[in-house]
Amino acid sequence: MLIFGAHPDDIEFGCGGVIAVETQSGRKAHFVVCSHGEAATHGTPEQREAEATGAANKLGASIEFIELDGDSHLELRAAHAIKLAEIIRRLRPSTVLAPTVAENQHSDHSRLGKLVRDAARIARYGGLKELRALESHSIEQLFFYAVTPDGEQQDTTPIFIDVSAPTVLSAWTDAMNAHASQSATRNYVELQLTRARLLGARAGIEYAIALYPNEPLVFKSLSQAGKGARKF
Repeated sequence: MLIFGAHPDDIEFGCGGVIAVETQSGRKAHFVVCSHGEAATHGTPEQREAEATGAANKLGASIEFIELDGDSHLELRAAHAIKLAEIIRRLRPSTVLAPTVAENQHSDHSRLGKLVRDAARIARYGGLKELRALESHSIEQLFFYAVTPDGEQQDTTPIFIDVSAPTVLSAWTDAMNAHASQSATRNYVELQLTRARLLGARAGIEYAIALYPNEPLVFKSLSQAGKGARKF
């Protein structure tokens, strides 16, 4: 599983519980962080990179940082989509996660979501000259996660991932708390846990995280489809 974040804490706050579910089930997860958080009010880039590395370790994931335009400067460029497509070809994931494309949030979030969506498509194109050194690759699913409530996609029906297990909640909370520079002035951890409790209440479970599919999901059998969140 490959997860993209615009800033050093996006993945942990937006979908860290989902990562813990997957890695604790034996699935590999790799983070790609596309800035060093250099525009943040609190924390230096070096501090934020160290925090993100520690947080990824708590979630059982590997991590790398790449250079695009910099924090709060991300632009929609074909070159960026191709660079992300190169990462997809190199790592060959079946599942990719990225921030939602909802507009009313940090512009880096929505723009990165669009770039990853483009990259997942470009990674399939065998004739693209910039990527000929790597074999083309088609992912199976692209899911978007919301870093903040404003990032929740109102036009897409989400799927809910149950993150109620104590080991999952513990790992997720530890990963969020690793970003001490960001939590010093606002309780971001409690904000995310409250969001997860509200989503869980909708589904009759304790905690849930919403993911937004980029396209309809295909199942070989209804037995794979989970259960409905509404209590009829």
